[in-house]
Amino acid sequence: MTALQEQLVSGLESLNLPMIPAQTQRLIDFITLLAKWNKTYNLTAIRTPEGMVNQHLLDSLAIAPYVQGLRVIDVGTGAGIPGIPLAIALPDKAFVLLDSNAKKTRFIQQVILELKLTNVTVCHQRVENYLPDRRFDTVITRAFASLADIVSLCAHLSTQNGIMLAMKGQNPEQELSQLQPDIKAAVIPIAIPKTDSQRCLVKLTLSTER
Repeated sequence: MTALQEQLVSGLESLNLPMIPAQTQRLIDFITLLAKWNKTYNLTAIRTPEGMVNQHLLDSLAIAPYVQGLRVIDVGTGAGIPGIPLAIALPDKAFVLLDSNAKKTRFIQQVILELKLTNVTVCHQRVENYLPDRRFDTVITRAFASLADIVSLCAHLSTQNGIMLAMKGQNPEQELSQLQPDIKAAVIPIAIPKTDSQRCLVKLTLSTER
C-alpha cells in the first residue's frame, strides 16, 4: 500500500466509512488525474496529492451519510468535488455534476472515461438555465453561494421531499437568519481527519408547497 493509500484508508476509518480496495484505488486515481491536469488548467488551489486526500477526498466523503435518495446533483461542482468522490463511495446512486466552466467540465468528462464511472453525468450549464427531465432527491453545493441564494437558484431541481446539502466552513449564522421561515435548516458539524479547519453541513428542507 502506498503512502497516499495509507493516508486515505486511515481517514476513511476515522470517518467510519469503509470501502473496498477498488473504490479506494479509484479515489487515488481521481486525485492523480486532478494533480496532473491542475498543472496546466489550475483546477484547484490544493497542489499536492497529499493535500487533496484531506481537503478534497475526505472533506467530500464526510457528508456521504447525509446523502438521501437515488438521484443526486452537485451544483457548481468545479473539478468534480464533492461529486466524484461521493459517486465512487455511493455507486448505487446516480449523480449529475453541473458547472458553467467548460474547462472544468471537460476535466470531469475525462475522469468519467478513465475511471469508468457509470453513475456520473456531467453537464456544462448555469444552474438557473438547467431544467432536468427528473428532479433530484439531494442537491449538494460546496462553496457555491449564500444559503438564500442556494435556495433561490436550486429549488427547481429538488423533488417534493428532497433536501439541499450546503457544505460550509464556520456556522453561517447570518446566512441562516436570512432564510424564509418555511425553510427548515439543520447545521451538522463535520470533522475532517487531520485538519483543523472548521466545517459544517447545512441541511435544508423546503416547504412542500414551493
